[in-house]
Amino acid sequence: MFSEELLVVDLDGTLIQSDMLHESFWSAFSKNWLHLFFAMLALGRGKAALKEYLCSKSDIDYRTLPYNLGVIAFIKQHRKQGGRTALVTATHQVFARHIAEHLGLFDEVYGSDGGKNLKGPAKATFLLEKFGAGNFIYMGDAAADLPVWQVSNKILTVDATPFVRQQVERLGKPIEHLGKSVNSPQPYIKALRPHQWLKNLLIFLPMLSAHQFDSATAINGVLAFIAFSFVASSVYVLNDLLDLNADRAHPRKRFRSFASGTVPISHGSLLALALLGIGLLVATILGWIFLLTLVAYYMLTSAYSLSLKRIIIVDIGILAGLYTMRIFAGGVAMDIQLSVWLLAFSIFFFFSLAAVKRQAELVDMKERGRSMAKGRGYHVEDLPIISTVGLAAGYVSVLVMALYVNSPSVLETYAYPPALWGICCVLLYWLTRMVLITHRGLMHDDPIVFATKDMASQISLIIMLGLATVGALL
Repeated sequence: MFSEELLVVDLDGTLIQSDMLHESFWSAFSKNWLHLFFAMLALGRGKAALKEYLCSKSDIDYRTLPYNLGVIAFIKQHRKQGGRTALVTATHQVFARHIAEHLGLFDEVYGSDGGKNLKGPAKATFLLEKFGAGNFIYMGDAAADLPVWQVSNKILTVDATPFVRQQVERLGKPIEHLGKSVNSPQPYIKALRPHQWLKNLLIFLPMLSAHQFDSATAINGVLAFIAFSFVASSVYVLNDLLDLNADRAHPRKRFRSFASGTVPISHGSLLALALLGIGLLVATILGWIFLLTLVAYYMLTSAYSLSLKRIIIVDIGILAGLYTMRIFAGGVAMDIQLSVWLLAFSIFFFFSLAAVKRQAELVDMKERGRSMAKGRGYHVEDLPIISTVGLAAGYVSVLVMALYVNSPSVLETYAYPPALWGICCVLLYWLTRMVLITHRGLMHDDPIVFATKDMASQISLIIMLGLATVGALL
């Protein structure tokens, strides 16, 4: 442990497991997508001007940033032994000062402004002029810090890559490596939310309802599932980047990959684009109509993430529409004409589940003593209304099912339609139970994802599939 010397600490990737330039960009972009274009104009004047612009347009909660606890412990120990500390960063000085004030661990704070960008050689020159060569320990994380380490007395690396570690070893100075050198792929996989791919199984519903089980239809269904899953994951990544502040304030969402800092948010844009590209490439195999459907799905989900989720009731309708689009896309991919009855049922059924999702969020807010959802338009006082909406829409979907059972259309697919009345009864039970357990605060997932883990839901599904089989074969 080094002591009785000046410890200079970098911010991005060192003190915090994130990058304030990217943090400020996504914060500004989440408030108004037009900031993207103005940021590009600012970048034309240099990176320092870009940081100045984004700093003025962002709203970041410094208390919930993903701080590196190991680094903080090291700084505290250094100060305890009489050492001085300085935060010197390429991040805008306003951000640096706020973070330093929050932590209370630094004697001096220096950051970039509209005219200078304290990174690499510029930071090394600044430290030479301020403290002199060899008069400080420098703690950093990236190759950009090599010029600074060259003029420092001792070297501290934080989560440095093998390449960076190899480069600093050549400098011939005392070195201490903190943290890990290799990142696990697990946080990246988690960022894709593969458990949410279960919702894309709705793509196969047209095949099941039409009783078309040939291999060509099944293969097209699998391709559609893959395409939708990659595009959906692209949207999940985008949504997580836009919701960083809200996620970090949430008791469960704060552990998401980007919010917790286990995946650098600088990787988020590339990850989202790669997933989107793979999904659209697979979609081209299924024809241009399916491709257009998938593009429409992506545009609608992106619009939802950017702004539509803040509009009450409209957000529920959008979620219901996105569920139904999966069914429509499945019909397009497998060349199955969708029944009007199926589409009508789906709209009301998924409107109910979307309302249940909002109900769960409001119940969670109430339990945490909050009055309004961050990034949403709902208040805790809306809870009774949203619960009623969920029940009403669900019951209408059961009514649509009952009308279908009593219509001439049912004879086109089912030999014994009376068996389907049992499905109506099970649906009535299941939908009512979903609203009830949500009211009790037991719903912590998307309703469809929850249903895959819930025994009563699994039994209900088995019974409904059995009744549908009886109705088709008898």
